[in-house]
Amino acid sequence: MAAAILTGMALEARLARRSGMPVACATGDAAAAAAHRLLEDGACGIVSFGIAGGLAPDLRPGSLVLASAVVDEGGAVFEAWQPWRDRLRNTLPQAHSALIAGARMPVVTVGDKARLRALTGAAAVDLESLAVARACQAWGRPFAVLRAVADPAWRALPTAALAGLNGEGRITPGAVLARLTANPSQLVALGRLAWDLGRALAALRRAAGAFPADLLGSGPLGLDPAQRVRDVA
Repeated sequence: MAAAILTGMALEARLARRSGMPVACATGDAAAAAAHRLLEDGACGIVSFGIAGGLAPDLRPGSLVLASAVVDEGGAVFEAWQPWRDRLRNTLPQAHSALIAGARMPVVTVGDKARLRALTGAAAVDLESLAVARACQAWGRPFAVLRAVADPAWRALPTAALAGLNGEGRITPGAVLARLTANPSQLVALGRLAWDLGRALAALRRAAGAFPADLLGSGPLGLDPAQRVRDVA
């Protein structure tokens, strides 16, 4: 019984498939439905995988973050499963172990990132990990989170980039160009983000290729079908 991976962007999903694990791609409100569907279809647990926004000032673009737990803005904390964290940390010793915040919307400005950092203590933020954590808690299944920082804490997200991401996790160049036409001053920020995103995706590509072939039984990150988290923790 194998684990599955959930990503928020199609290009993340392509990289995640290098791990050999089943992969689903969904973001926003659809991420929760996708996580439940993976578990319904037999996944023993889920790894949230992809890029993240940096909140800790020492995390540079391309830094890997392995979540100790996922926290929401209300203070609820969902602990990632320790055995998976340990195995992934052994495989990826360069990854930072830290809290990751879950958000419903992108955290855009430097000020908003600083406020979320102060509120939660998290080192990074993404849009899918909270949905994964909640779904796995509901099913009594384990989860892990592995993310690479794209936009660091000291850099705002250009609105042109956000306009170009559709609900299916795909980038639509026409929407980006339209926003740039309306506001050409974003071109430099967009180019910087593309560079940072490239570093994050390169880190994810290496990480996906290094995923342990077998954790805890049958298949990648697998559990025996009869086992649940509370039975093996």
